[in-house]
Amino acid sequence: MSFTGKYELQSHENFEPFMKALGLPDDQIQKGKDIKSVSEIVQNGNKFKITVTTGSKVMTNEFTIGEECELELLTGEKAKCIVNMEGNNKLVANLKGLKSVTELNGDTIIHTMTKGDLTYKRISKRI
Repeated sequence: MSFTGKYELQSHENFEPFMKALGLPDDQIQKGKDIKSVSEIVQNGNKFKITVTTGSKVMTNEFTIGEECELELLTGEKAKCIVNMEGNNKLVANLKGLKSVTELNGDTIIHTMTKGDLTYKRISKRI
């Protein structure tokens, strides 16, 4: 199953408390909570390039499944991690106390991030 495509945010849960827990300033949280971000994923075998555009902010991460990489976090800091694939539709990464799971179901991507007992869930549809 290929992740390649563009996906627009449809809904999200626990945005504000999760971003506060990550340490984002309140003004950034307020600006970001109502913006429909667009994620573009390019998959070439085990290589991925993910570009997320939220308003004027563009964040791009590239990685190869099973190899150490450096990813940019929502806070702007970078962290080393290994992204693994579970089955043929789930990307899982653990970095800096954060677990990220990106699951592709048809034309829908469910991205869940967990830090401690707090979970942030984003649902995006292919456009």
